[in-house]
Order: sequence, then structure tokens, then C-alpha cells
Amino acid sequence: MAREGTIRDRRSFITANTRPLPVPHAPEISLHLADEVTPLWLKTEEELGAMGLPPPFWAFAWAGGQALARYILDHPDHVAGRRVLDFASGSGLVAVAAMKAGAAQALAVDIDEFAVEAIKLNAELNGVAIEPCGENVLGRYDWPAEIILAGDIFYDREISAEVLAWLRGWRERGAAILVGDPGRTYLPKDELSLLATYQVPVSRDLEDLEIKKTSVWTLK
Repeated sequence: MAREGTIRDRRSFITANTRPLPVPHAPEISLHLADEVTPLWLKTEEELGAMGLPPPFWAFAWAGGQALARYILDHPDHVAGRRVLDFASGSGLVAVAAMKAGAAQALAVDIDEFAVEAIKLNAELNGVAIEPCGENVLGRYDWPAEIILAGDIFYDREISAEVLAWLRGWRERGAAILVGDPGRTYLPKDELSLLATYQVPVSRDLEDLEIKKTSVWTLK
């Protein structure tokens, strides 16, 4: 029963372990964020690890997402009036930025059940309407997206290849692609065009530096 209750009460778990804080590189947006990385990471491993649930990526503002959010807020013409799909959304930061910049609709996709709940909470916190989705959408093109937003996704060889193929498919269907990335190992730079570069504040517990040079790219 405790196991089922923990899964069912995701919202309470998130609010008990985070607090509303402004995003360092996009302070117009606040998110339910963890103050400290290690305690929450350990807590999720102890309480939720046995259930096979992923680490709490939703509780932190990652560098790629921060850069992408900043770029969208500063260049709203990319999303204004358009239907946006935010892939591997995590906290929902980029989807929130898109809606604040005038997007017509935002679908925030993440297969982590806790991320889906965090997206709902963060949409409420920022007064925007976002459609959360907990399904695996790789290989699918059945939502009327006009622009795909993706932050911090090129960290694993196999996943990166699959995501790149999917993004190419969207590009062939006429969608624009924006990627935020702080130099992850498998970023396919030869297929991307650079749009902007930022110095993004991040937690040293999450990254190797407190300030990460992070860029926004578009798929050629």
C-alpha cells in the first residue's frame, strides 16, 4: 500500500521536496525546484528507486533548458501563435517559456510520471496552460506541432541517435527545431546551426562548472 500511495501522491512529494524559485537565467519564470541536489537524489533513490522510477530531473533547471527558455523569451517570434512540442520537458521550463512568449499551444512530453506532475504544478505557478504528456513520442508525428523544442537531450549515444532521427522526421514535415545544449558528448554539431550562446548559472552538483557555456541551435 505504501508503494502505491507514494506513486499516487506525486504532487505532495514534489511540493514537500521543492519550493518555488526563479530560474537563474530566466527569472521571469519560477519553478518548483530543489534547494539541494544530493538530499533529493538520495531520497528518490531510497523511496522510489525500488519502483524503477527515474532520478528527479524534474526538480532542477538544467543548462540546456535555461538557455532555450532565455532564447525563446528574447525571440518570441519563433513560437508566437504556433503549436509547440517540448520534448523531454522535465520541469516544463521550456514549455512555460514558450507559452509566456505567445505560443498558441504547448505539449510538454516526458515519460517520467513525476515530471508530468511537476509540469502541471509549474504551469499553475506561472499562470499558463500546458498540455502534459507522459507517453513515449519518439517515432511519432501524430500531434500538430509546428516547432519542436529540446533541451539537454544528447547525453547518451543510443538515445541521441534515436532523437536525431525523430527530429529529422519533424524537419521533413515542416516543423522548426530548436535545441539547447551545454556541450553534451553526443551533440550532432555537424547537423546543427548555431543561434546563440549564453553563460548559464547551474548547480555544481549537477554539472562540472557553476557557469556553463550553453548554446541554442537549430537543425539545418
